[in-house]
Amino acid sequence: MSSVNTNASAMTALQTLAATNKNLSTTQGRIATGMRVAEASDNAAYWSIATTMRSDNKANSVVQDALGLGAAKVDTAYAGMKSAIEVVDKIKEKVLLAKATDSATERAKIQSEITTYQAQLKDNIAGASYAGSNLLQNGTAATDPTKLSVITSYNRGTGNAVTTGTIDVAFANTRLINSDPAAAAANKGMLDKNGAQSGTSILDIDVSDVTGVTGYVATDVGASFDKLLTDIESALSSMSTGAAELGASKARIDMQKDFVSKLSDSIDRGVGQLVDADMNKESTRLQALQVQQQLGIQALSIANSNTQSIMSLFRG
Repeated sequence: MSSVNTNASAMTALQTLAATNKNLSTTQGRIATGMRVAEASDNAAYWSIATTMRSDNKANSVVQDALGLGAAKVDTAYAGMKSAIEVVDKIKEKVLLAKATDSATERAKIQSEITTYQAQLKDNIAGASYAGSNLLQNGTAATDPTKLSVITSYNRGTGNAVTTGTIDVAFANTRLINSDPAAAAANKGMLDKNGAQSGTSILDIDVSDVTGVTGYVATDVGASFDKLLTDIESALSSMSTGAAELGASKARIDMQKDFVSKLSDSIDRGVGQLVDADMNKESTRLQALQVQQQLGIQALSIANSNTQSIMSLFRG
């Protein structure tokens, strides 16, 4: 039956063309954005997962920055510690040289060199600061931290409970000097605390006058020098241990930084598999839809022309 009121063919062609245009719009959007799931309406589950993982990756980016900052602080402290060990070694040599001579004049000259090394130690340690942190020297405030904590991970558990991992470097293991002159003996550093044998700190050694050395005996001055040397060796041993801890912390920070970088890349790949568009498929689909669109327009044109043929029936 032919009707001028209802053109079923045109309606069918129009519906088909509308569906094709909708699919074409979707495909063009995917090609333009490069994403298969750009909005929650595209796929609510995938969009939610991807959004959460992107948020976690932003946190991982901050963790990487924190690891880089922590590594720089530890590197700076290690450089300062290594330099301090070299200077203390020189002080040890001079103390040994002072023991080898009986001349007060020579010992005074040697002491002038030791005094220079002691000043160098203070300068090096004070300068081993990065971003306001100095692992080799205590501050004077009672609220000063007792350790350097470097954030290493961001973990989101059940119920969105968040925990962060850290690498801690205890200042007690790296402290060389306490800048608070009134600090208790227990809070002194490796270089400014009194030695167990000599009762003298590395920074207070004076080979021109060893009468202040614990147990000083005028007839056995050499014993006082031995006590100074023993305390210097103890300090060097503690400094070597501190340097080793800094080195181990730096190695761990570097490994964690590498891991977080790989983890971030892995999350990016996982998110991409959920929401990224396959451009090969989308380009092929685009061409097919463009052909369907052209055919739909042609079909609609044919369906509309059918009603015009009815007019020929009324021509005389």
